[in-house]
Amino acid sequence: MHYFIITYGCQMNKSDSERIAAVLENIGIKSALNINRADLIVVNMCSVRQSAVDRVYGLIPKFDKLKKKKSGLKTLLTGCILAQDKKKLKGKFDLIFNIKELPNLSKLLFVKSGISLRSQLYSASRYDSYLKIPPLYSSLFSAYVPIMTGCNNFCSYCVVPYVRGREFCRPVKEIIQEVKHLVKNGYKEIILLGQNVNSYSWNMKHGTWNRINFPKLLKMVNDIPGKFWIRFITSHPKDLSDELVDTMANCEKVCEYLHLPIQSGDNQILKKMNRGYTRQHYQKLIDKIRQKIKNISISTDIIVGFPSETEKQFENTAKLMRWARFDMAYIARYSPRTGTRATKMKDNVSGVEKKWREKILTEIFAKTALKNNKKYIGKTIQILLETKRNEYFYGKTRTFKNVRITTNYESDTNIQIKTGEFCKVKIISATPWGLAGEFSQAP
Repeated sequence: MHYFIITYGCQMNKSDSERIAAVLENIGIKSALNINRADLIVVNMCSVRQSAVDRVYGLIPKFDKLKKKKSGLKTLLTGCILAQDKKKLKGKFDLIFNIKELPNLSKLLFVKSGISLRSQLYSASRYDSYLKIPPLYSSLFSAYVPIMTGCNNFCSYCVVPYVRGREFCRPVKEIIQEVKHLVKNGYKEIILLGQNVNSYSWNMKHGTWNRINFPKLLKMVNDIPGKFWIRFITSHPKDLSDELVDTMANCEKVCEYLHLPIQSGDNQILKKMNRGYTRQHYQKLIDKIRQKIKNISISTDIIVGFPSETEKQFENTAKLMRWARFDMAYIARYSPRTGTRATKMKDNVSGVEKKWREKILTEIFAKTALKNNKKYIGKTIQILLETKRNEYFYGKTRTFKNVRITTNYESDTNIQIKTGEFCKVKIISATPWGLAGEFSQAP
């Protein structure tokens, strides 16, 4: 049998798909080159935005056509699934399972679909948590390492606590062992994942500290020998401590990049969102971070058209955008999510108005990001090469800037340029969305 995985959503979903792939490989199912060759299709869905849910519903007609061509084709659904969608999708997929049930997947396949596989290899007795399953990493040099899952914040617009559950932290020992294994095998980028990494906490029975919080964990990962970068996502402004800022500044492997969602620049809207901080608190954080880490790159998330958001309240967000000078901004139009508190509020901002507000913020971001990126022109910086397409290499800086790189080294057979390696690149031009450069020396 062969499998094909379709993943929607955040980096946590991508990491979960790596564990799904590991389980399928270990019970005797191999990866298919494309969806048409698959005997088993797994959809790992996201429910954070309605558009992501709609994409799953849009797959069903395609699956029905494939089943007519290929008897025995099975379709599976997992990931972040709202209860109402689970009911609607029942019967549309051969098996819908909670990602936490992953250790028992082969048993579920047998019970629900009659597929007999080597179920003893992944039993609940061996892996009491799906996060303990060793993943089949999709990259040979960059790895997602979940440190926790779930969320306790219950922002009024967000479904994560309902589909992921409450916060669950992985043991420190497991995280450190996984990172050491990755570094030993040549990985150059470690990305620590959590819905709110700032909430990480683990009580040690033995060790230097009784309680390991996120800054202490970050330092422990930084102290692992080897040449690699450390990134982490996502931080919540209400939990971002002075200790974490100092740790970032003092740990040489931690990249100068921080994703810090603001969601709105208006205090009344922030309160309705149940974010737990004010605009002023957020601005003080940004000032503090930039004082301690001079060349840091900061990105954010913003929702436009939240219920009752007036033009004046939107303008407060626009003012914050201009002030903050974000390097990247992920701007989304509000869409109601069933089960959240925001659904009880009247969605009274029109679709046209939401689209216009999104456009205004995008224009502000484009101006500030271009100004930020132009500062790199003429500088030679370290890049981690990620891919090659046609005549260009592509990579990222420590500050999470995308870089397109031209090279004249291809004619020299004595020089090898490989993805997954660090190299020096001279930046020659910039756009709001990235940089362009050329190799200043052979990698």
